[in-house]
Amino acid sequence: MLTTLLSLPTVMAFDVDPAGNLLVGYDESGIRQIHLVGADGAWRALTALDDTARAARFVPESRLVVVEHDSGGDERGQLSLLDLDDSSGVLSPLTHDLAYFHHLVDAKPGRVFFTTNRRNEVDFDLVMLDLASGDETTLYDGGGYLSSAQVSPDEHWAVVALAGGPGNSVQLLLVDVASKTVTALTGYDDPTYHEGASWLPDSSGFVVASDAGRDRLALRRYDVGTASWTDLLVDDKHDLAGWVCPDGEHLLVGTTDDGVVSMALHKLADASYVAQLDLPIGGCAARLIIAPDPLWSADGSYALLNHSSPIDPLSVFRYTRETGDIVAVQTPVSFELPQGPRHPESHRVTSFDGEQIPVFVYRPVDGSGDGSAVVWVHGGPEMMAMRIWNPVVTALTAEGHTVIVPNVRGSAAYGKRWYSLDDKELRLDSVKDLAAIHDWLPSIEVDPQRTALWGGSYGGYMVLAGLAFQPERWAAGVDVVGIASLVTFLENTSSYRRVAREREYGVLAVDRAFLEEASPLNRVDDIRAPLFVIHGANDPRVPLSEAEQIVEALSKRDVPCQLLVYPDEGHGLAKRANRLDAYPQAFAFLREHLSS
Repeated sequence: MLTTLLSLPTVMAFDVDPAGNLLVGYDESGIRQIHLVGADGAWRALTALDDTARAARFVPESRLVVVEHDSGGDERGQLSLLDLDDSSGVLSPLTHDLAYFHHLVDAKPGRVFFTTNRRNEVDFDLVMLDLASGDETTLYDGGGYLSSAQVSPDEHWAVVALAGGPGNSVQLLLVDVASKTVTALTGYDDPTYHEGASWLPDSSGFVVASDAGRDRLALRRYDVGTASWTDLLVDDKHDLAGWVCPDGEHLLVGTTDDGVVSMALHKLADASYVAQLDLPIGGCAARLIIAPDPLWSADGSYALLNHSSPIDPLSVFRYTRETGDIVAVQTPVSFELPQGPRHPESHRVTSFDGEQIPVFVYRPVDGSGDGSAVVWVHGGPEMMAMRIWNPVVTALTAEGHTVIVPNVRGSAAYGKRWYSLDDKELRLDSVKDLAAIHDWLPSIEVDPQRTALWGGSYGGYMVLAGLAFQPERWAAGVDVVGIASLVTFLENTSSYRRVAREREYGVLAVDRAFLEEASPLNRVDDIRAPLFVIHGANDPRVPLSEAEQIVEALSKRDVPCQLLVYPDEGHGLAKRANRLDAYPQAFAFLREHLSS
């Protein structure tokens, strides 16, 4: 079952041109490549890279495509041009410097916009490249980590999202492309988050999701001419996101509700409801993290939505605005989903201080199971577990395990208050949430003595912290690209990451004592559960040394542990061949240590 599930292809839409041609990422080969899907439905492979294609955009009014790709999972994106009239598929270097990051922002007629940290490795600049002359114009070099940028339709403006001072905060800046003047639209020290600015067709303003002045993400509108903000759509119980239709009259609105993102069409003028989109239930059509947000066609007649659910691998749907019809974009290779994937149950678990932890429970495929369980902790920490396709979780249920997927404090999508409850000195409160979940397990007919932790990135830290701070509770752990020491992680991570991460975990120069206290490596003598560790050698976020030092420390203490290192991977396993090597071994490890 695991091999079958890991081999199912996924597809995501990156761009659409006025003629209806699509650029999609498709991984049927085992590595995501860029494909062209014609308006007639015909597929054509555009790339055959050794590594994952990260993004692609059409260059309007040309036959060129910009492709972002990296090397060995190092995330150092390089930009190349591909000529659709050249059948050889050769990529021509556009911005290549393997020591630095180049992230594709947008492509306009004759120009490409990207962000890069090549100036000093730490700060990201916004750059405009003229394709005819090769000249570059730096539009923003004011410092900081730029998480995104959106260029207005008339190319007069760019709205930039900059990592702010408080944890999970984002500052918005408005850049005048011609004069390169920068206006701060929100404060750097404001404890607010902003996501997904979407420009109005006439470039007079934009709509953005923002939790300024409230707990949940609401849709707010910024008017450039008057420099004023207005609330467009507010829901005090749910996070909202929005995408302006090029017709200037409509707005797609995504509503997040306990891990599900549903979509509806609204009027732009007053945000009044028009119609619900009839997508497969129980999944997400936005906020997927792994795939782009919805894409409108140039005339606004249809939108492309990347959709995933616990029973549906990532795929693309075409929504026609006039009729409301939703049709899946067909892939060149058809496949049949094996029996087994199920939607999870939703629960709330009371933690040590009375807080209610949102939890998804995936039951064993056969409905019974053997009483064993795996608690799967997401990364971030300010990310969230969503109801999306996860072949490993599904395969774990096929093994007979119950899988518990929590959104412990610090997770997004449950309000600003919730995602702030683990900041800095509150870090270990999120680990206490794991203990509360463990105590709750008998209520869902799970044997707490046969329960393991599994997590990646920050989730890997949570695995190690659970084993170190609660050694009597957990039977085993699977740590994927996890943090063993918050101190050595901050010391050794990429320079640009350190600045962004210190605002969440604590500043080395100020908070070192607490960072030491909260580091599992410093409690290694208490760990007694066996550990399975997976890491990519080229990880730019959590360096391989984090895995090596925890495995070395446990080996000296005769605690069973195993480390798998993949030389062509970074922050996780992107290549199917590596997943097919690593995960069966991890499953065998759990089979051994969770057996009755």
